[in-house]
Amino acid sequence: MDVLSLIGIILAFVAIIGGNYLEGGHLSALLNGPAALIVLGGTLAASLLQSPMSSFMRALQIVGWILFPPRIDLPGGIDRVVNWSLTARKEGLLGLEAIADGEPDTYSRKGLQLLVDGAEPEAIRSILEVDFMTQEARDIQAAKVFESMGGYAPTIGIIGAVMGLIHVMGNLADPSQLGSGIAVAFVATIYGVASANLILLPIASKLKAIALRQSRYREMLLEGILSIAEGENPRSIELKLQGFME
Repeated sequence: MDVLSLIGIILAFVAIIGGNYLEGGHLSALLNGPAALIVLGGTLAASLLQSPMSSFMRALQIVGWILFPPRIDLPGGIDRVVNWSLTARKEGLLGLEAIADGEPDTYSRKGLQLLVDGAEPEAIRSILEVDFMTQEARDIQAAKVFESMGGYAPTIGIIGAVMGLIHVMGNLADPSQLGSGIAVAFVATIYGVASANLILLPIASKLKAIALRQSRYREMLLEGILSIAEGENPRSIELKLQGFME
């Protein structure tokens, strides 16, 4: 679990609710159904209109990375590549076939299979680069779904505020109706700005960072596989790949 994300989410709610309490407000003052419907519904609608179905569905698939990111073990990956190079040096490239068959990572398995098949280094680079660049672009586009929500939410909050004020202006003769209209106006603004800056935009940034880290890991594997194809010394391969370490 990503502890920083969990702490960030908790602190966001503590800051808003705690600050409201310290100012003498009550939790019920921040709970407003019409304001939530306007902001959340409007933000989701705008995002659906903007995003392709594939990007939106991918966004739903990877949002869990915020708390449970995929494990990316760069040092372990370097060790695996060095072991592959040692095997290839002792047994030849065909010696990697058994390793390829048991490799759980599809990207690594594809690279090893290309080595076993005797593909030229340029062909290997071309195939694997398309693979990891396509995956990176797909995940970045998914992260941008949340980024777009973060851009729309404050504006939708302003729309909610204006709607609340319209309700207030239409009921000036009836003071009993003024409170609910003013509440929708101000709470909608809070929902829009808070959801954008405390949840949606941070989610987008973290998902982009994870996607880029995955791409760096795949690029490291690519360089290692190419080095094996070119017959480089295992020690030289290890030194080269250590440049990918953070």
